[in-house]
Amino acid sequence: MPSPTADPAPAAAEHLAVNLRRQRGLRALTQAQLARLAGVPRSTLATLEVGGGNPTLAVLVRLAQALQLTLEELLAPPRARFRVYRRGELPIEARGHDGRVTVSKLLPDPIPLTEIDRVAVQPQGRLKGVPHAAGTREYLYCERGQLVLWAAGERVVLQPGDLVAFPGAQNHAYGCEGDAPAVGFSVVVRVGPGA
Repeated sequence: MPSPTADPAPAAAEHLAVNLRRQRGLRALTQAQLARLAGVPRSTLATLEVGGGNPTLAVLVRLAQALQLTLEELLAPPRARFRVYRRGELPIEARGHDGRVTVSKLLPDPIPLTEIDRVAVQPQGRLKGVPHAAGTREYLYCERGQLVLWAAGERVVLQPGDLVAFPGAQNHAYGCEGDAPAVGFSVVVRVGPGA
């Protein structure tokens, strides 16, 4: 005797609801505007967007056409809104006069006046940093080892868990004076006047 299967209707209704809300939002349409484009009552669309109702095939076809989607796209499980960047897909550069510093970019999208980098420094390695734009502030966090920062004529030694904040527009350098590699994260953001 065949085993009973779960009713797929609730999942399909939820997929439809999520896809309708997301696609309508991406197109900056109100419920009334989409209902008018699809030729369906706004109340029908509102019910579908909360996972209710039992739409006819004709209603589904009209909604798909109004959103310029296929029926499969309209009813499919919603796609995640993320992208995984695998090792090596983001820029990694060996820097410093002897290549003992590796800087890995952690922001794949261009965001004005914002940078996030992983800085790995081999023992006795040193990297002269490039001053950032005026109005930025840099936050340097030590994850592992002993990370050294030189800025504005001062030397600061960071242990794991330490963070130093300083104006990003000044000359600065990073290094590792210990016997073990140091790893830190540099975050540069615009903070406004007086940074």
